[in-house]
Amino acid sequence: MLRAAGFEAIGVDPAAPDAPHYLRMEFERADLPEQFDAAVASTSLHHVRDPDEVIGRIVDALTTAGVVVVIEWAWERFDEATAEWGFARAGDEENWLSRRRDGWLASGKRWPEYFPEWAAEHALHRSDTIVRLLDERLQRRRLTEGPYLFPALAHTTEADEQAAIDAGAIRATRLDYVATR
Repeated sequence: MLRAAGFEAIGVDPAAPDAPHYLRMEFERADLPEQFDAAVASTSLHHVRDPDEVIGRIVDALTTAGVVVVIEWAWERFDEATAEWGFARAGDEENWLSRRRDGWLASGKRWPEYFPEWAAEHALHRSDTIVRLLDERLQRRRLTEGPYLFPALAHTTEADEQAAIDAGAIRATRLDYVATR
């Protein structure tokens, strides 16, 4: 989308398409341009081996007026009420949410035991840690929270999820962060 809008953009992800302008590898190993004007990290920093290293690498390569946009999953906010709300709307399509539901049911454990164990097993980083690391190196311009589950839900829109958040039925599990150098 960025290239179609006229930007020079490179996508970096181990699961990136095998296509021009993508690097199919971990960000830590990518041969990046010496400097760039913007970086977008979309639900990726909670997965990297060392978020401090990755954020440092991003900031070091930013131009003086560079911008960082981060969309992140606040997995630690995915409490039992939020999980059950999502699972009830997940439908039959296989995706990350249905896999979590099926894993939880198969475990026989209570959610407060199952989910933190699963997150630790997958070495997920907490969103508050990611925000702290970003704030240590950048000037925060915006931090908001909102719906995250809706793309994995059947017949549920972003507005539906936001209404459930606003009503206090579930927690917001997406963070949107914007900062400058």
